[in-house]
Amino acid sequence: MDESLRMEQALQQLALLIRRHAPSNGTHPTSVSSLKLMHTTQLSEPLESVYKPSICVVAQGAKMATLADEIYRYDPSTYLVTSVELPIIGRIIEASPEIPYLSLKLSFDADIILDLVKEMNRPAFVPAESSRGITVNRTSPTLLEAIVRLLQLLNTPEDVPILAPLVIREILYRVLQSEQGALIHQFAVIGSHAHNIAQAIQLINRQYDRPLVIEQLAKSVNMSTSAFHKHFKRVTAMSPLQYQKTVRLQEARRLMLTETVQASDAAFRVGYESPSQFSREYARMYGRPPTLDIQELRGSVVGSNVLG
Repeated sequence: MDESLRMEQALQQLALLIRRHAPSNGTHPTSVSSLKLMHTTQLSEPLESVYKPSICVVAQGAKMATLADEIYRYDPSTYLVTSVELPIIGRIIEASPEIPYLSLKLSFDADIILDLVKEMNRPAFVPAESSRGITVNRTSPTLLEAIVRLLQLLNTPEDVPILAPLVIREILYRVLQSEQGALIHQFAVIGSHAHNIAQAIQLINRQYDRPLVIEQLAKSVNMSTSAFHKHFKRVTAMSPLQYQKTVRLQEARRLMLTETVQASDAAFRVGYESPSQFSREYARMYGRPPTLDIQELRGSVVGSNVLG
């Protein structure tokens, strides 16, 4: 069958399956614990979240992901891969009641990537220098067809425990076969600069409310301070302190918006000792003071639970 026709048919099947299992606006969990489905009929305001290692595939519509000052657009012809935890601002840029935004996010463990590379039994090129922990790849019919099979399992929940792990392995295998496969593989190779940075990122995310001592963090992943700084910025597009600040401010914004926490309480909960410093840095990042920003967001955010 012609490749473009296979793509078209797979995307149609994918859209139907997402509509069936995510019939209303929002993010919908599934019986596959690592799989979430998204459906929205409206464009969204820029919304932040920390993307864990995952694959984001769009069946209809389009989305834009921003990391620091870099913009990544993905739609039915492309898919987004994040290889490490990254604080990303996402915005749905194509959606309507007639053609809703339909997508999925499949999280994965780096250990599976390493297992697959070993089983592929061929040398994989791992760049000497770390690369970004986010890429956009061209979608292929074989990848889409594997994803369709994963979603079809949702129709028979009794098959999920046995078959879903097998199909997920196939999906990740197809990702590794892509033109960006080596960039994804490097984050699973123990001892590589990319893997060390991935470990450091996990530590920051678990302890973002604590003071960050760069020398100690670099030592914990067996890197010199200078090498740590260089490779951290290559992976995340920001310095370790900028990364921690972004994660802190995103979490504070979430606390104020979704849990109605006061600004001063949110500041302390994410690790700020000074509410005035928090307000300054918050306004620098979001363009307005915390209280005003949350008031504006409550009046304008649409589809705030559409994360992928």
